Amino acid sequence: MTATVEERFAIQDLYAEYCAAIDTARFYDWLDLFAGQCSYRIVPRENFAAGLPLALVLCETRDMLRDRVVALLEANEYGIHTDRHIVSGIRLRERHGDVIRVEADFAIFQSDSEGEAKLFAVGEYRDEVVLAAGVARFLSKTAIMDNFCVPHAISTPI
Repeated sequence: MTATVEERFAIQDLYAEYCAAIDTARFYDWLDLFAGQCSYRIVPRENFAAGLPLALVLCETRDMLRDRVVALLEANEYGIHTDRHIVSGIRLRERHGDVIRVEADFAIFQSDSEGEAKLFAVGEYRDEVVLAAGVARFLSKTAIMDNFCVPHAISTPI
């Protein structure tokens, strides 16, 4: 797969900003990392491997993502916690014009209000990133969860 150094850095920066926005509860900044026409889903590995459509979370438009952010900030009640995302092995797989298919591994730790930290989720991202004027945005983001039985609800983005 051919990509310039600048494109690779733009994609790496996109993933870094994605994690930082979630981990610091800047959810509107997180939303800005997605293209105008985008999708976001969290899928158990078994369903993904079998080609089954059932997702734990599915947002098929940017408006659905915005609704998720508004609900998270204004309506939902969930245990206070801090996320810490670790993303590694960012791999550029395939290119179609300005769209690059990207894979990366992730682990998410959560610390509760009492300071206890636990591994919350682990898996793989399978994403489509669009590059425009040197800026990378997620066109589609799929989080494939190895541990689809999480200990409590998925409140913040994976």
